[in-house]
Amino acid sequence: MVIADEISSSSDLTSKFMKLDLVLGASRSLIDGAWDWPLHGMRCPPTRGTTGWFVWTGEFSDADDFFAPWHIAHLVVHAPNVERLLGLPPGSRFLLAPGYEDVWHDPALLDA
Repeated sequence: MVIADEISSSSDLTSKFMKLDLVLGASRSLIDGAWDWPLHGMRCPPTRGTTGWFVWTGEFSDADDFFAPWHIAHLVVHAPNVERLLGLPPGSRFLLAPGYEDVWHDPALLDA
C-alpha cells in the first residue's frame, strides 16, 4: 500500500508530468463541463497511444460510452490541481475535492 503523503510530496513527480497533448479517458460529465466534485482518477497500463488514465465525476459506469478520449490539456484547464498527479505510475488512483486529496495504489488496475 502506498501512503498518499509519500506520493503527494514526492519531489520527482514534477519530472514525470504527462505531456499535455497525450490522451486519457474522461467521463462525458467532465468533458461536457456539467460536473461537480469529487474528481476520480485511475491509471491502468498505457495502451494504443493513451496514458492509461481514466478520470470521471459522479457515479462510475461500466457502459461502453462512459469514457471518451480527451487530451490532458483540456483536463488541466478544468482541474489544474490534477496535473501533478498524472505522473503517478500505473496502478495509481486518486480522489480530489476542494480541501481533500486521497492517493493510493490499486494493484488490481495492473491487470486491466
